[in-house]
Amino acid sequence: MTITKTQEGAKLTVAIDGELNTNTAPELEKEFETCLEGITDLVIDAEKMNYISSSGLRALFGAAQIMAEQGKMTVINACDDVKDIFNITGFVDILTVI
Repeated sequence: MTITKTQEGAKLTVAIDGELNTNTAPELEKEFETCLEGITDLVIDAEKMNYISSSGLRALFGAAQIMAEQGKMTVINACDDVKDIFNITGFVDILTVI
């Protein structure tokens, strides 16, 4: 998995390339721990994320909890398989997925 961050003022876009799974989720969680201060708009660009496991969902949920207090979080460009996982797990009720 590769994480690419782009910040424009208080907006942070985090692009995920590859699988967000048990092995890679801790890396994303560490990124969130260090980069969300002062961010009011977090965008997760999932265009190149081809799989997400429960560990990946947990990482996104942690970020969503932080962003609920300081702004908003949106997941964009998710492929159909990833959207299906969000739907099946009920994460579409927690996250804004467009």
